[in-house]
Amino acid sequence: MQRMHRAVAVFLCCLSLAACAAAQQLPPTEKWTATVAERYAIYPDVVYGTANNYALKLDVWQRKDAKTPAPTLIYYHGGGWIFGDRTGATLYFLPYLQMGWNVINVEYRMASQSPAPAAVEDCRCALRWVYRNAKQYNIDTKKIVVTGHSAGGHLSLIVGMLPDGTGLDNNCIGDEKYGDAKLGVAAIVNWYGPSDVGELLQGPELKNYAIMWMGSQVDVQTVAKRVSPLTYVRPGLPPVFTVHGDADDVVPYEQSVRLHKALSAAGVPNELVTIKGGGHGQFNDAQLEDAYTKLYAFLREHGLMQ
Repeated sequence: MQRMHRAVAVFLCCLSLAACAAAQQLPPTEKWTATVAERYAIYPDVVYGTANNYALKLDVWQRKDAKTPAPTLIYYHGGGWIFGDRTGATLYFLPYLQMGWNVINVEYRMASQSPAPAAVEDCRCALRWVYRNAKQYNIDTKKIVVTGHSAGGHLSLIVGMLPDGTGLDNNCIGDEKYGDAKLGVAAIVNWYGPSDVGELLQGPELKNYAIMWMGSQVDVQTVAKRVSPLTYVRPGLPPVFTVHGDADDVVPYEQSVRLHKALSAAGVPNELVTIKGGGHGQFNDAQLEDAYTKLYAFLREHGLMQ
């Protein structure tokens, strides 16, 4: 009987220790937060080009323990092409870090340095830099996704949709050939970015930030068409995922509707997530959770995440 009591006591003690150990384990989110600093090597202020005596920089967040080339996000910050910088954008790409992706956080010339199409030229040059340095930073060039918010959404669209021969790559180092890879992206994630810049230069949708980006150039509508994603809609584009609030008073929601319809007509896989009553970002938690749930499903559908 004593042996039985002792065995029961030992068993109960083991259960207690196991329960304590389980209680001490961090939940997944807290565990990731506590360990992420050891998972990434960060390379700040990497110069990817020079324009108008201005050093163009980006930051690289590289997954340390990836054994094979990793999916990579290229992020372009917002600010209407007239303000903002990459250093304030980190929280926007945390979901991709949590997925174990590499991240390239890009800056580009503002209107105060150079008017349109300078920002587009810079962002395309950043994509070329990623291809040239893919081996060094363990980047899977077949799984590059471009994204951004507001003006960054526009830039992600134009970078991913631009065809050869526009001249907007002329200031970039290198050529179109990167071993067996051809310059391009696997998907575009557009958060309420403009797709028709010309509409923002006149009429009821006129926006001062677009006027400032054009500057004092003579034929602004020609330039605007050249940097408008809607200009380049055609079959064969990468999948496009767009999130836009239908009460946005900064970038017209109707532009994303038009883009969605044009892409669908061209047979391009795409999805428009409408945030009911949503403004220019600043969505509530439920709206963001819904958008990201749909985004993850979209990326999974196109083979970009497990």
